[in-house]
Amino acid sequence: MDYYESVVIDYLRTNRKIFLNTEYCIQVDPGKNPQKGAHWYCDALALDFSSTTIFLCEISYATNLGALIKRLRAWHQNWSEIRSAIVRDSALSRSSQESWKVRPWLFIPKDNKKSLEAKIAEVKDLLDPRITELETV
Repeated sequence: MDYYESVVIDYLRTNRKIFLNTEYCIQVDPGKNPQKGAHWYCDALALDFSSTTIFLCEISYATNLGALIKRLRAWHQNWSEIRSAIVRDSALSRSSQESWKVRPWLFIPKDNKKSLEAKIAEVKDLLDPRITELETV
């Protein structure tokens, strides 16, 4: 974990309504070993009990957000499977799948926010990402 990740994790932990699991493996297919191309590690999975939202937290301080954009596009293509995998692997009830929203929460440098928003316009409607500037953390 790098410095920026630990700062964001500490920021999230200050909210006692959020349960946090860092380096969370999102594994589309069930089993002990993730299959190549069918899983992703997100920096943190945050369950926000106050808004019944599961956040897939990604932290990037890169000036080029290519890797983050690629990840969001992959999630967009596999969104229903990702939602099901989180419910399955986190032992949430089937009714929880309907009551809990799932969305990415992106932590990025302030200077990259407008550029990121423009580049992810095609995935925005389904994923509805929350974006927080690293400088505010």
